[in-house]
Amino acid sequence: MKCALVRPDGTVHHTERHATRAERGPEAVLGTILDVAEGLAAKARADGLEPVAAGVAVPGVVDEENGLAAWSSNIGFRDVPVRARLEERLGLPAALGHDVRVGGIAEARLGGGRGHRHVLFVAIGTGIAAALVVGGAGYSGAHGAAGEVGHIVVRPGGEPCPCGQRGCMEAYGSARAVGLRYAQLAGAPGATALDVVTRAGQGDDLAATVWREAIEALADGLVIAQALYDVDVLVVGGGLAEAGDALLPPLEAAFRERITFHRPPAFVRAGLGDEAGCVGAALLALDHLEKLA
Repeated sequence: MKCALVRPDGTVHHTERHATRAERGPEAVLGTILDVAEGLAAKARADGLEPVAAGVAVPGVVDEENGLAAWSSNIGFRDVPVRARLEERLGLPAALGHDVRVGGIAEARLGGGRGHRHVLFVAIGTGIAAALVVGGAGYSGAHGAAGEVGHIVVRPGGEPCPCGQRGCMEAYGSARAVGLRYAQLAGAPGATALDVVTRAGQGDDLAATVWREAIEALADGLVIAQALYDVDVLVVGGGLAEAGDALLPPLEAAFRERITFHRPPAFVRAGLGDEAGCVGAALLALDHLEKLA
């Protein structure tokens, strides 16, 4: 759990990290969230600040309107009333959002997408997800599941994906997929995407091939995303973005090779790092506060 006290202008006053320990079950995880939030509020007051709202972001399918964590497979949430429980514990207005979507809001307003009206934030890590942000507001879709670009099928009938489909962009271009693919081909158990990037840069032909195939799968998926969303700027974040110049320039080049009549967006690296989610959750809470005013 990444946690922070954030001022209304988006600057971070204090940060903390706590183990999620999802194996304890959803009620225990929620209990930890509430305890940590209470501790952060106390820290704010001890520092002479007054907390005005709280924001929480979780993965999975989120019903932001009703404040429910509808389904989060990796922490076991199913229709958990996170917002209501948080408001009850803290006595403050609270908002609940999707982890990638709030990161996208932060990047659009304060990070790599600043100054652009139409932003697609793509988080490439263990999995792949995106957030469409228009005018600073995230789009959640009819059922809270918008932005699952990682499950665009780019290789029909290809590698199985944890979602149940075959050939998803996530099954080829995520950090997990890159590391697993190289580990299988090279007989190198435990290889990571960082290992692949490093070895490719050192002249390892197999690593270079695995990396190129990942870039091509990502480009194929992002061309489809641009056809759907037509954004000004594409902000790339997540763990794989740490590859820096090994990722963005070849990804943009592969994208431009594929695009035809669509206007290509600018490709930029996320600017807020791993604080984007905390900042975005705070911005969502402030937006909620304004709606209540």
